[in-house]
Amino acid sequence: MLSACGGDDSSGKASSSGAVNSSEPSSSESTTSSDTEFSETEDSSEADGTLPEGSVYAEFTNGMPAEGWECSDGWTNGSVFNVTWRKSNVTFKGGNMQLIVDKDKTPADGIPYSGGEFRTLGFYGYGRYEVSMKAIKNDGVVSSFFTYTGPYDNNPWDEIDVEILGKDTTKVQFNYFTDSKGEHEYMHDLGFDASEDFHTYAFEWYEDKIIWYVDGTEVHRATENIPSTKGKIMMNAWCGKDVDDWLSPFDDKNIPLTAEYEWIKYTPFN
Repeated sequence: MLSACGGDDSSGKASSSGAVNSSEPSSSESTTSSDTEFSETEDSSEADGTLPEGSVYAEFTNGMPAEGWECSDGWTNGSVFNVTWRKSNVTFKGGNMQLIVDKDKTPADGIPYSGGEFRTLGFYGYGRYEVSMKAIKNDGVVSSFFTYTGPYDNNPWDEIDVEILGKDTTKVQFNYFTDSKGEHEYMHDLGFDASEDFHTYAFEWYEDKIIWYVDGTEVHRATENIPSTKGKIMMNAWCGKDVDDWLSPFDDKNIPLTAEYEWIKYTPFN
């Protein structure tokens, strides 16, 4: 069974922000279902196998988490994003979440494609962020995991990124923004194809540094002008426009295109 964002049983058609602001209009819709594996604990510890206080964990065996998450729906980031976010582009099947890039069934404002975006309602700060994901392999597409806050939250634009570019899924790009100041891109050679299987991507966010990991191994760290504002935990899949040097021209002959996610975890630093 394919469950769409919102928990209905209709199959539907199954920022990151990249180098621009992943804006979120206040009218974006929160959707929920009756089944969840979302956990946010208050007095647990790792010693007994539960999550530390303030942690977040989501996996998708039972579909969409019942609380704490939403699917972006009915708006676009503009700029380099050539998609309108649609909640129907976030689906749950086989115990995983799928974020889909497709032709938009109801295109508007000259945007021909739709994308999927999934994010927390809450804001989270220093800690360890982890995801198990499988990326899209296709020119012009980004599959992502990141934290973000910005003007629509009445905050500065602060962001930490894990982005896999579909033009070369043997690499992962790390980046971050502090009060809208970016240009910290770093490309890491993975040694495997991120579109072929699930792998774990993580970053630890400290007051004075960010450390990125792949499958538990440290691969990059940054120590200058580190962001400090709490952000939402986000994932998205999208195709770009006017960024051919970065993403390569989008090739839509194989759409729909699907990025998959097994689980998401956040553990705060005590």
